[in-house]
Amino acid sequence: MAEANQNIQWFPGHMAKTRRKIKEILPLIDAVCEVVDARVPVSSRNPDLAEIIGDKPLIIILNKCDMADSKKTSAWIEYYKQKGITAIGVDCKSGKGLSRFKDTVKESLAHKLEQYAAKGMVGKPLRVMVVGIPNVGKSSFINRIAKGNKAKVENRPGVTRGNQWFTIDKQLELLDTPGVLWPKFEDQTVGEHLAFTGAVKDRILDVELLAVRLLDILKEDYPEMLTARFGELSFESDSYDLLCEIGKKRGMLIRGGETDTERAANMLLEEYRNCKIGNITLEGVN
Repeated sequence: MAEANQNIQWFPGHMAKTRRKIKEILPLIDAVCEVVDARVPVSSRNPDLAEIIGDKPLIIILNKCDMADSKKTSAWIEYYKQKGITAIGVDCKSGKGLSRFKDTVKESLAHKLEQYAAKGMVGKPLRVMVVGIPNVGKSSFINRIAKGNKAKVENRPGVTRGNQWFTIDKQLELLDTPGVLWPKFEDQTVGEHLAFTGAVKDRILDVELLAVRLLDILKEDYPEMLTARFGELSFESDSYDLLCEIGKKRGMLIRGGETDTERAANMLLEEYRNCKIGNITLEGVN
């Protein structure tokens, strides 16, 4: 099994540009909505976001919740609630949970609507910037919420020309992030977890090593799902031997009766990503 490639690439130059653009637009924004992957809610965030947005209210969208562990999703929602952050679980493919978004924003920013009313600015919409690292479903979220309605608001006072705004209703407008918000890969675990979900390419790590790392988590947190999917397994063995065992059960053998571990690894990752093993969240609340 090959060694891991430690040089996972990210783009600090692009991130610096995005940071600058976000800060330029923040005065126009009432709140920030961050879309993350509910299966890896830590690794699918950029840890610098809190510093970038300062005291702007934050709403977290735990996307792909239909593929995640519902108990862990609930635990994350409660975790954020304790920190004064509103989080909701959604699935942008099916539309599950999306109907709550508009009301959640208006409830979270009720004080803003009251301020506008007190100043005689009834009808002034709330403006929310949507952010998220690549492949968490940010574009799908915006398209679902906006239903294809891209607003031409460049000529409205206080709205920066060239940014992509969407009118949701008379009280709410969304702004797509001006630039790309990248994850940070200083911790190798982040790169591994994003590779498990397919958010970054498999080639950043040897595919067999990636499958072994995934099995390290699954045999601890979801052994019953592995058993249900692959039959009785020897969980006391190390994860590489477990991968070999799973491959043999699927008939993935090469000459001499040895397991074709590359084929077994690709199968395991594909079945995890397609939710065939079960609803799994790889990062729990500590």
